[in-house]
Amino acid sequence: MYCIKCGVIMDDGEKQCPLCKTRVYHPDYISEKKEDTFPKDKYPKREKRSFFVHALLTGLFLLPMIIVTLCDLQFMGGITWSGYVTGALLIIYSATVLPMWFRSPNPVIFVPTFFATVILYLFYINFAVDGNWFFTFALPVAAGVALIISAAVALVKYLRKALLFILGGAFILFGAGMIPMEYLMTLTFESVRFIGWSFYPLITFALVGGFLIFLACYRPAREEMERKFFV
Repeated sequence: MYCIKCGVIMDDGEKQCPLCKTRVYHPDYISEKKEDTFPKDKYPKREKRSFFVHALLTGLFLLPMIIVTLCDLQFMGGITWSGYVTGALLIIYSATVLPMWFRSPNPVIFVPTFFATVILYLFYINFAVDGNWFFTFALPVAAGVALIISAAVALVKYLRKALLFILGGAFILFGAGMIPMEYLMTLTFESVRFIGWSFYPLITFALVGGFLIFLACYRPAREEMERKFFV
């Protein structure tokens, strides 16, 4: 059975199109009553998250951290290369296992936590190599990206109907941030000069963001995209 408006294939028991919400009506067709997958007033019980599984995953991250640190201390006499391995594992852990410890992990909290871990890792690398690029380049760039993504995640969580506006604005902000990023590169690294390459990603991100905002404002175009690409 097909929708008379958008042409989407539907099950025989559907009462309205799942895409465009058009009501299904055919005077000569009697739909068969199908049994519901679950009782209407009952919901499947959620599986309890196992403390043992989470502890096991945490141990799988801690074990290589301890091993590489001990090897580094034994053969190098101090913390050298093991710090890079430990920091990388902590970043992966904060993005994958840490949210599992909570029943309903809130991305508004864990996305900034992830970026905070990344910024600390960059600070450690800068300290380990005696660099002078963290405060003038890595920190402002990473903090800017973290601010844009964290704000977009928070807005999407609480304003779902404005998804296209939020994504479009995020793309435009990313594009606008390319120019100050190139300026910070020239300011931090003397071997790099300002040549204007940042204008190319600026134009690209601005076009994508503008198109998303256009779809959000112009309903016929949005519906056409939904019918063509099922998005």
